[in-house]
Order: sequence, then C-alpha cells, then structure tokens
Amino acid sequence: MDALRKEDVYTIDDIYALTDGERAELIDGKIYYMAPPSRTHQRISGKIYQIIANYIDSKGGKCEIYAAPFAIFLNDDDINYLEPDISVICDQSKLDDKGCHGAPDWVIEIVSPSSKSRDYMTKLFKYRTAGVREYWIVDTDKQMTMVYGFEKDTVEQYNFGDDVPVGIYVGFSICIQ
Repeated sequence: MDALRKEDVYTIDDIYALTDGERAELIDGKIYYMAPPSRTHQRISGKIYQIIANYIDSKGGKCEIYAAPFAIFLNDDDINYLEPDISVICDQSKLDDKGCHGAPDWVIEIVSPSSKSRDYMTKLFKYRTAGVREYWIVDTDKQMTMVYGFEKDTVEQYNFGDDVPVGIYVGFSICIQ
C-alpha cells in the first residue's frame, strides 16, 4: 500500500500520443490541455503574425515567424514542449521539421481564460530562463500588452491602440487593437 503516490511525469511521447485535434503543452512534466482559441484570439494572432511577417520580408530578414501550433522544445529534455501563439526564431540551426529546439528570440502569447496564470507566471519564468530575448503577453480582457525585454531586464505595459516597440528590431513597433 502506497502512503505517498508519486505524481505522474509526462514526456513529449505523451504529447505525440494525443488524439487528433487534441492540443496540449508540457511544462516540467505536467500536461496542460488547451481549449480552442476564440475568434478574438485568432483575429489578433493573425494580425500580429501578418505585421511581423511583412516586416521581416520587407527587410530581407533571416528570422522566421511561426504561429501555433508550432512546437518549441524549450530545453534539452523530454518534459518541456510549448506551442506559443507566435514565435520568431533568428537562429536557423534551431529549426527542423519537428519545430524549434531551444529558445526562440521572441515569443508572443495571447491570453486565454484557461491559460492566464500559465502565461503570466509559469511561461514567463520558463521563457526567461531558457534564453528567450523578448516575451509579449497580449491580454484581450485587459486590453493591454506586457512586454518583457529579458536582455535589458525591462518590463513595459502598453494599452491597445499604443505603438508597442519591438526590442529585437530597432525602429519597428506594432499597434495592437
């Protein structure tokens, strides 16, 4: 008889074993199932993606942008697997057909009711310690964007309608509405 039950630790194999259409992230061996995004979430995600992609293309940039679902194997382990809403990766050696192996340069998460605490706390810590250079949390309920510039240890808050400067690209900003 077990007095103490060891908590299950899941791996990337468990993520790949999910049924078709089921999505989840894996953080430190714990599975977090993801609900389908709202229309507002998808509209904002699509607009941000379009603006960033157009900017990269107009500058002939080497960075690549990906929208969820796109796998981020954040650490060199089998217990962390994330699917940020938007990822910008500038180091091509991190990319293969399975996703990004290591920290993206820039990650944007659009808050959903079920992901709020993970986006503001758990993922913030994971992205910072993994080496993400810039992390945005777009909160549609609060109509604001939190910008974490990990390289310069900055935190800025912007309201929807403000021009939000992009730390990894000098002179580039995005107005989220």
